[in-house]
Amino acid sequence: MKIHILGAEVYNQIAAGEVVDRPYSVVKELVENAIDAGATEITVEISGGGKSLVRVTDNGGGIERDDLVNAYHPHATSKLKSAADLFGVQTLGFRGEAIASIASVSRMKIVSRTEEGEAYSLAAEGGVLGKIQPAAGAKGTEVTVEDLFFNTPARLKFLKSDAQEEADVSSMMARFLLSRPEISFTYIANGKRKYHTYGDGLAPALAAIYGTDVLRNLLEIDADKHGIRLSGFIGNRFYSKPNRTYQSLFVNGRYVVNQTVSAAISNAYASYLMKRQYPFYVLFLDVPPEIVDVNVHPNKADVRFADNQVIYGSVYSVVLSVLDGNSRALEYLVENGRRAQKAEEASIAPALPAEGPQAKPDPSPKAEELPRPAPAPVMTYEQAKKELQFEIPVTGNVGPTRRGPIHAPEVLSVASSEADAFEENRRFLREQEKKQQYVDPKSLEFKGELFRTYLFYECGDDAYIVDQHAAHERIIYDKLREKLANRAVVSQPMLMPYTQTVNGQEFSFLEKNFGLLEELGFEIGAFGTDTFRVTAVPSDLLGIDLAAFFGEILESYESLRAIKLGDLLKDKLASAACKAAVKGGNSLTEQEVRALLERMNGDMGLKCPHGRPVAVHLKKSEFEKLFKRIV
Repeated sequence: MKIHILGAEVYNQIAAGEVVDRPYSVVKELVENAIDAGATEITVEISGGGKSLVRVTDNGGGIERDDLVNAYHPHATSKLKSAADLFGVQTLGFRGEAIASIASVSRMKIVSRTEEGEAYSLAAEGGVLGKIQPAAGAKGTEVTVEDLFFNTPARLKFLKSDAQEEADVSSMMARFLLSRPEISFTYIANGKRKYHTYGDGLAPALAAIYGTDVLRNLLEIDADKHGIRLSGFIGNRFYSKPNRTYQSLFVNGRYVVNQTVSAAISNAYASYLMKRQYPFYVLFLDVPPEIVDVNVHPNKADVRFADNQVIYGSVYSVVLSVLDGNSRALEYLVENGRRAQKAEEASIAPALPAEGPQAKPDPSPKAEELPRPAPAPVMTYEQAKKELQFEIPVTGNVGPTRRGPIHAPEVLSVASSEADAFEENRRFLREQEKKQQYVDPKSLEFKGELFRTYLFYECGDDAYIVDQHAAHERIIYDKLREKLANRAVVSQPMLMPYTQTVNGQEFSFLEKNFGLLEELGFEIGAFGTDTFRVTAVPSDLLGIDLAAFFGEILESYESLRAIKLGDLLKDKLASAACKAAVKGGNSLTEQEVRALLERMNGDMGLKCPHGRPVAVHLKKSEFEKLFKRIV
């Protein structure tokens, strides 16, 4: 077996697969370089979701003329000199792979000027360098990346739509605005300015991304514990979000997604949040460089701590103290204005917004020492995988598994006939099952009710127990669905339009589905950069809680693209049916019992819209077994 030494164009493209997989990662690497260069002003422009163009301009230190060629070389960096430097990395970038990797899969140009020097440019196409040219430019560096993956079409076709790629770039830019609030950022997508900050602090950066209203629901903290500093903003105990896209963690200035810290914060909030709601936070965790390893993965998306237990315990205790409002929170909350004065008067830190009910101090001097339930265990990989099996939507027809391409028409026809036979068998089994579940209503003899909820029927050696609420709920639901399916869409204008501001990723998803929502009877459209407005709703859903409706749509960002809005509307119909149905505990007249049975049309296999059985079938032999008449 012959061993080959790969050429630069090959290993750079291999490295690009790790470092540069999407447009947002190009933006990430270039902005990190600008920050490391000492820039105080950074402008990012993209078009076509970053596939067509990414341009990052900064006012940093610039690159000397003679270093322009070196900038394109793999493993060339100004941030490390020896392996020992890896154990105390203070910069965002350090491997020296990014520029070479990006240049190998794009048309790239760098224009740069140092404080005292002249401006020069150097371009590369698919990793092949041109010549250094004199250029015009202010102090700093401008990097332009065009036609990303033009020479690797196999990778290009796996990119997402322009709108989704833009949403991911926007999300990345939001993290930069938060992580470096002292830097002035301008972010432009397709000629439209999306974000702009002036480098005047974290609170203005938060307002630029999430709107000014968010600040009223946040608590600012700054805590030192066990040599670890935790600072930033967390939502108060009543402020939550429908997904995790509102969570930002920066370890030594670097944005990461870390399971240890995430679990600590989630467990601190556990007693305050409803199911499928998530805390809001923008937190900075500063630790000594020697106890954290940032060289875990090429995209630097996570870090490894020397002692996870210390990190977990420190973060958990700080966040929990602030939420609980015990006396220790005074050490952690940033005091300002009226909040500080109230904290001094009450001798505790308020954990609620000014307009909400205030926490009362516990007279017990040892209140904060009371034992709390142990933190919930972090879900294991195997548990998560098992849970996902029930959440991932399955689409398409069930048929024989195929391996590899099939081109021969006769093979296709055989597979097609197999699929047809399979479908026919499945249809037959379904019909047989339905026949077994069907009972002629005239053959059922009503025997009475139990707990004013369950109706008992006898038919020969069979007994049927019907849940009156579930049965009525299903009947109403079917009528509503039929009405919806057979009607022309009728919309009802709202007296006051409903508006909601979301983050970039959520807005991109909703915007893509505006057409579907309009088909369902909503009148909806963009109202600013990341805000949408609803001016009419389906007439069948008058009085709908729009905040809750859109909250359900955005409930879990991890599965946003899999949500079918038609199914969500179906859930709303199910809720309407549930409210209208006769309740358990309501006694029915004999006429109502008979009418309910007739409307079920003898189908004892029905389920309510939420999946509960409408009826339970028990044979006489099962009763006799209960009473030991037979064994």
